[in-house]
Amino acid sequence: MVRATVADTGADQHIQRDVLAELEWEAPVRPNEIGVVVKDRVVTLTGWVDSLPKKWAAAAAAHRVRGVLAVANDIEVRLPGDAERTDADLAAAAARALAWNAALPGEDIDVTVSRGWVILKGEVEWQFQRNEAERSVRSLLGVKGVVNQIAVKPRLTPAGLKEKVEEALLRCAKTDASRITVAAQGSTLVLKGTVQALAERDEAERVAWSAPGVSSVDNRITVSS
Repeated sequence: MVRATVADTGADQHIQRDVLAELEWEAPVRPNEIGVVVKDRVVTLTGWVDSLPKKWAAAAAAHRVRGVLAVANDIEVRLPGDAERTDADLAAAAARALAWNAALPGEDIDVTVSRGWVILKGEVEWQFQRNEAERSVRSLLGVKGVVNQIAVKPRLTPAGLKEKVEEALLRCAKTDASRITVAAQGSTLVLKGTVQALAERDEAERVAWSAPGVSSVDNRITVSS
């Protein structure tokens, strides 16, 4: 079984049990790798894994559990000896991965590698491109972590951003747009309201990030207990 540590009583214990069960279903995660602590519906993951994708898979599993307010991913990545790569080798591999991804403007993204950590800088027009750049390098053998400093270049006015996101929330089957309000402050979107599940809160944020030119999302949506 996945190892558990002490959690608060009541709802926190219930969430802890559900997170442990969800981790059992997450194929990449090995038994006894992950510790789980829950306090005030905030899940903290501890322990160590041998790859960055495993670390993110564990966090994704915790986010899927009903009642979870937030996840703190404190899992450490410790690469096995045969997975270690020099920074120069890793930088070259990251540059190739970005260049081969047709969705990315490769020449606009700079790569720096330090002790296995990949640092991405530059500008893109869409948030999905920023996410795609990180995804492209995160799964490379030898990567211990990714620092994504890529900026999203604004394209729409604040009023245009607000309108685009409101329309997208109405189209989305996973969100109740009547319970969510959208405000635009420059290229930053502020989401407010109350929803019934963390998954709906996350989906509203995903929709907001999908708008062209969004540089940040301040998600103030609360989850009803």
